[in-house]
Amino acid sequence: MEYLVRFAQVHESFRKPELEALADLAGVDIDFANESLYSPHCVLRLPDESAARSLIRRSILSQAIYELWGRGSTYDELHDDIERRTSALWHIYKASSFKFDVHTYQAKRSLSEQHALIQDFRYLGFEGPIKLKDPDQTFCIFEEYEWGVKQPIRLYFGRLIAGSSRGIIDTYTLKKRKYLSTTSMDSELALVAANLTHAAPGRVFYDPFVGTGSFLVACAHFGAFTLGSDIDGRAIRGKNDRNILTNFKQYGLLDKHLDNFIADLTHSPLRKAHKFLDGIICDPPYGVREGLKVLGSIKEGGDKEIRYNDGQPAYLQDHYLPPKKAYSFEAMLDDILAFASETLVEGGRLSLWMPTANDEDEKLEIPSNGCLKVVSVCTQSFNKWSRLLLTYRRLRDDEIKEGQPSRQKRLETGTTANDLNSFRKRYFEGFKGTPIIPSAPTSS
Repeated sequence: MEYLVRFAQVHESFRKPELEALADLAGVDIDFANESLYSPHCVLRLPDESAARSLIRRSILSQAIYELWGRGSTYDELHDDIERRTSALWHIYKASSFKFDVHTYQAKRSLSEQHALIQDFRYLGFEGPIKLKDPDQTFCIFEEYEWGVKQPIRLYFGRLIAGSSRGIIDTYTLKKRKYLSTTSMDSELALVAANLTHAAPGRVFYDPFVGTGSFLVACAHFGAFTLGSDIDGRAIRGKNDRNILTNFKQYGLLDKHLDNFIADLTHSPLRKAHKFLDGIICDPPYGVREGLKVLGSIKEGGDKEIRYNDGQPAYLQDHYLPPKKAYSFEAMLDDILAFASETLVEGGRLSLWMPTANDEDEKLEIPSNGCLKVVSVCTQSFNKWSRLLLTYRRLRDDEIKEGQPSRQKRLETGTTANDLNSFRKRYFEGFKGTPIIPSAPTSS
C-alpha cells in the first residue's frame, strides 16, 4: 500500500534518514516511491496502516502520514486515479463523520476556492456528518506549485492515518529551558539526532561532550537512560544552582538520568572491556573560539614528577586542575570512533556532528573505523561552512573482516591551535577554495 508523508520543509537532508532510522527501529519494511529535497511530499510503500502509525509516531521532521488515495498532475488525472485505486473502499467510510482539508505548497487558496475544490469530490458518496473537530476521518487535498506558477504541478489526495511528534519541539525549546549555554543544541536537531541514533526505552546512551545536556534530554524523552561527561567541570557543576539535573527535573525525566562526570574522552574512566552502550550521541567542540585541549602534559616522555601540597599529592586535592595540552581536531574524531567501536553493543549507533568548509580545495574524508558502518550523512549548511551529522552502526563481530584496518590515527604535528585544527585555520582565513561535497567512505 502507498502512503503519503507530509514533511516540514526544513532540514531537508535529514528527513529521509530520519524515516529510515525510525523504520529500522520499528522493524518496518519501507520503500521510497518518490522523495525530493525540494518537495514537502514523499510517497512510501509500507506493509499496512499499523506500520504507517509506527513509523510516523515519533518523527520530528514529518507533519503526518496519509493513506494515498490518488495522485496526478491535473485534477482530471487525480480523480481518475482515486477511482481506480479506492472505489472499493468508499462504502467503508460512507456513514463516518468527516472533514476535508486543503494544503498548498508555495501558493494560497481562498476559502471559496477551497470549498469549490472540495465539492468536486462529492462523487465519493460520503453521507456522514461533517465535523471540523475530531471527525472519524480526515481527507486532505495537497497541491504543490513551482514558485511563481499559477497551476499546481503535483496533486495528491489522502486519508489521514496519524500525526507525528513534531509538536514536542516547542516543549523542549531552548527559550524555556532553565540551564543552557551558547553551545546548547536546539531542541529540533537534538530530537532528530536521538531518532537517528535509535534512542528508546531500556537503552543506555552516552554523550562524552555533554555540555548542558541537550542531547541527553532528547534521548531521555524517547525513554533512554542517559550518561554524560565533559572535560570542562564548569558544565557539569553548573552555575547559580542550575545544572544538567535542573533540565531533567524541568521535563520530569529525572528517572532517566544515570550520572554525569568530569572526564576527557581520551582518559575515560568507562571500562572498555565490556560493550554496554546502546548509543553515543555528541557534538564535539570545533575548537574555533579556543583551541581544543586534552588531558596531558606538553612535555612528553621521561619521569612525571608528582607535585605535593601540604604533604599530599596535588592531584588528590579538591581544587586540583590537571594539566592540558593542545589537541588535534582530526585526532579527536578518530578517538571518538575508536571509543565507540570498543563500547557500543553490536548494532548500537553513534551520531556525531562534524564541521566542514563549503569551499575546500580537496575532497573531504568522513572519518571511518573498521568496526563501524556509515548509516547516513546529513548536512546543515550555513554561509561559508556546514556541519555534518554523521551516523554509524556498530557492526556485528561476524561482519567485521578479519584484520580489517581502522583508519590509522593521524599523528599530531604542530603545537598551535591552527596547526592542530585545519577547520579552525580555514575558518579564520575565510574558507578560500573550490566548493566540494563531502562523501562517505566505501562500505565494506
